[in-house]
Amino acid sequence: MEAERSKEEIQAETTKRKTAEEGIEKDDKSTEEIKESSTDNLEETESDQDEDSQVYGPPELPPMPWFGMDIGGTLSKLVYFEPTDTSETEQETVTNIRRYLTNNLAYGEHGHRDGDKMLENVTIKQRSGRIHFIRFPTSQMHAFIDLSKEKGMAHTVSTVCATGGGAYKFEKDIYRELNMKLYKFDELDSLISGLRFIAENNREEIYYWQDPLNEEKAHKEIYDFKDPYPYMLVNIGSGVSILAVKSPTEHVRVSGTSLGGGTFLGLSRLLTGCTTFEEALTLAAHGDNKNVDKLVKDIYGGDYERFCLPGDIVASSFGQMSFNEKLASVKKEDLARATLMMITNNIGSIARLCCRGEGIDRVIFVGNFLRINTIAMKSLANAMEFWSGGAMKALFCEHEGYFGAVGCLLELMKTH
Repeated sequence: MEAERSKEEIQAETTKRKTAEEGIEKDDKSTEEIKESSTDNLEETESDQDEDSQVYGPPELPPMPWFGMDIGGTLSKLVYFEPTDTSETEQETVTNIRRYLTNNLAYGEHGHRDGDKMLENVTIKQRSGRIHFIRFPTSQMHAFIDLSKEKGMAHTVSTVCATGGGAYKFEKDIYRELNMKLYKFDELDSLISGLRFIAENNREEIYYWQDPLNEEKAHKEIYDFKDPYPYMLVNIGSGVSILAVKSPTEHVRVSGTSLGGGTFLGLSRLLTGCTTFEEALTLAAHGDNKNVDKLVKDIYGGDYERFCLPGDIVASSFGQMSFNEKLASVKKEDLARATLMMITNNIGSIARLCCRGEGIDRVIFVGNFLRINTIAMKSLANAMEFWSGGAMKALFCEHEGYFGAVGCLLELMKTH
């Protein structure tokens, strides 16, 4: 790795570079050009790097503050890298943003910072700091833009790395209102690189549920992710994408489904009248899907022994709703629970089939559908273990929905 330079050398080189580039329009610089410029010093540093490692950050880093954004169909995720080694010049630039973002857990009516997820002692190239994790509903994007404008981000931030469909949908709005350029990166590439980076910086990131259906004994166990490849990655957002990850640079999307977190919230709102994801989960936690679903024992009177199907597993989601007496007595809590189980069971079944087809016995479930959603996680954990005869465990992550935002920030500054 190249020798660490003094602050004076960095400032002198920055001034020299800015002078040489005078008159060139910043907006004409494409993402590909930025990627190419970040590899200028590759040959001289490559021999000093372990070939399996990733070094994040070009020799001359972009100015602070650094943000990465993943604008999904339902939820937008924002990560902020707060430097702990700022110079006096940088301190003047980032003080107001730092104070506002780090002194609050809520921003306006809809923005929230997940303080318990903050990552300390993170190094991106030669810069040390911590990463903050912020989320807000994508439906509130224009409120987010107004708040950013009010807090002066238009004057201190010129570039944000972004991924997700909303990076295209809202690009013109963000540029017009905040004079902020979005550098867009592929969301699946960003997802995988973000997962790898956070797992390397947090040894307790990956875990599984032990005894998931036992209310007294169920608990998390840390999973050793030192030698992860290959693994199946199931990203549950508004919809679901399933990726076979063979190495740090080799992955392919093998399947997916349109029935994801957006489906759960949409159906829950229709069936129960709830308005938020959190409210839907609260209802589900107090419901019983057996009052809504038709089970194997409802059809066979018990287990279906020939195919080893226990009597208490779901044979038909919402199958009981075809009977008037059941329909008349059903509660909204039961409907929310049945909706959650239907979505979760479908995702688990597809994931298991993908693992079998690809010959992979390790699967990680990520995405904001799993945030505070222990019911879904325990159900997935039980399903993976049962249908694999104990050979597979469903793995989960502490920063389940933020990998895309972290990854696209790293993509801008990554050299190999």
